[in-house]
Amino acid sequence: MLAYLRAGPGRGGVQHVPEMPPAPDAAGLRAANARLRELLAERDEAIAILTGELQVLRARVEDLSAQVKSNSRNSSKPPSSDGLAKPAPKSLRKKSGRKPGRPKGQPGTTMQLSDHPDKTVRHRPKQCSCCGKSLKRGTVTGTERRQVTDIPPVKAVVTEHQMLTVRCSCGCETKAGAPDGVSAPVQYGPRIMGIGIYLWHGQFLSRDRACQALSEMFGCAPSPGALAAAARKTAGLISPALKAVTEHLVRAEVVHFDETGFRTAGRLAWVHSASAGKYVLVTVHAKRGKDGMKAAGVLPSFRGIAVHDAWKPYGTFENVGGHALCGAHLLRELIAVTETGTDLDIAWAQQAIDALLALDQAAEAARAAGKDAVFPEALAEHEDWYRKAAETGIALNAGRSGKLHKKRHALARRMKAREDDYLRFARDLRVPFSNNEAERSIRMSKLRIKISGCMRSMTGAEEFCALRSYLGTAARHGVSALEALTSAFQGNPWIPETG
Repeated sequence: MLAYLRAGPGRGGVQHVPEMPPAPDAAGLRAANARLRELLAERDEAIAILTGELQVLRARVEDLSAQVKSNSRNSSKPPSSDGLAKPAPKSLRKKSGRKPGRPKGQPGTTMQLSDHPDKTVRHRPKQCSCCGKSLKRGTVTGTERRQVTDIPPVKAVVTEHQMLTVRCSCGCETKAGAPDGVSAPVQYGPRIMGIGIYLWHGQFLSRDRACQALSEMFGCAPSPGALAAAARKTAGLISPALKAVTEHLVRAEVVHFDETGFRTAGRLAWVHSASAGKYVLVTVHAKRGKDGMKAAGVLPSFRGIAVHDAWKPYGTFENVGGHALCGAHLLRELIAVTETGTDLDIAWAQQAIDALLALDQAAEAARAAGKDAVFPEALAEHEDWYRKAAETGIALNAGRSGKLHKKRHALARRMKAREDDYLRFARDLRVPFSNNEAERSIRMSKLRIKISGCMRSMTGAEEFCALRSYLGTAARHGVSALEALTSAFQGNPWIPETG
């Protein structure tokens, strides 16, 4: 290409202008542009992949953080799982203003002097503390009373029964019959076996230690096999009492239900409880769900209000008049949201907590005042708080991008869908706020497993549950466990009134 010339300063008045680069080829530009677009697309794809991985990792960190924060206060985990990191108690109840200690006017439990002691020992001084003279003939001018309550040494008493054979004048010989319950040449009586069963299934000593305790306290030691046979016999004899308990629960207006794992014969079995007032029924079954509930014998014929947690099989019994879901379980789930969620999640969960506690307080106040319903305006206000909290929880977690979001979304949807069951305690004052009654009834089975590790057979587990039902119901009626077991071993079990 020719150089462009123009006049100007320089030699000869002519200046040389540098040669311009050639114009780029259009095809080359298009190729370069396409390559740049490919690189940008690859970059965007890599950013998208990294963004997705980042979201997954964030969700994973959120899940792990929630697991670390999970404890018995904000989940269904038992307190024993907290270990050394057990959380400090944090009650949701507000201060009542009452001072600590026994309320004024409530009777105390201080030991009092008995007006009719079983034994009296008089202690007389031998000589005067001043002059040293003998006080053998001195006049008593005062008495200070002190009493010691103790148990004297106890020793088993052996009673021999002799069945005499008497010959009549006609030559016939007749032998006297043995008393009721005396069926073997040598045997233990009902009280010693009742105490053994009480130590084993009532106070949760191991079978061997229960026998050892009998030996050390009373000087007689049934073998572990004899004690097991006595427990098996007693469990069979108390069936009329358990039938009466079942009949009462079926007819009750409100009954609490719960279930828990019960390690038996190397496998996981399930203990089911049904309780109302003074009546407790505990059964064991290989299944946790509907089969175990049907085998217990209460829910299939029950027409009242069933109080329980949100375990789905409870809702499959169409004959039940109504369901009431445990408020304590719901509070634990909401507390977990406040400890692991975002600020917005914390807001709706805390609003639901406040609404539930306010309704519980209103229901308690109505019962204390002898009313049959909560004040309508307060009921409507707090129900509205609860309802809006559930709706907000659903909206905030609608995306369900992670495990925790799905869990919160499911919780909020359940709160909305089962509002009638969760708030039944405020609409029907016969229904309590929580299902703690059932958990108290079933707690002894967990204690048994904690001590023993497991039950060796399903038969042994069934005997244990039958005896716990019998003892639990007797205790609520004010009947001594030892008295109930002794009479049952004699073939005359205590049977509760069911009228």
